[in-house]
Amino acid sequence: MARVVVDGTDIVVRLSWWEKLAARRRNVRVPVSALRRARIEPDWWRALRGRCGKGFWSPARLCVGTWRLPDGTEDFVAVRADGPVLCVELRHWAPFGRLAVSVPDPKEAVRVLRPLER
Repeated sequence: MARVVVDGTDIVVRLSWWEKLAARRRNVRVPVSALRRARIEPDWWRALRGRCGKGFWSPARLCVGTWRLPDGTEDFVAVRADGPVLCVELRHWAPFGRLAVSVPDPKEAVRVLRPLER
């Protein structure tokens, strides 16, 4: 399962080896300054928006990779269908519009990220 951590001036989504393989990428890094808002989405499917891009999608089970929105923005997702999802909304200049990640303790992740919101 992925983890979201703050590493210096970056928010890092640390993927497990199989998530890296499924997403076709390594860990995701975005600057802390790009953080707009962190919240918990109780329904995993509501964290997904747009259409599946690169990555792996198993209907009603798992989605790992990028999702494309109609305006060209991409979200990075590592979502499992078995619980709530940490949603990190990012500024327009960030590499992604949103990070949506199933993490072991979403409440703790939000507690860490909320003081960094600007």
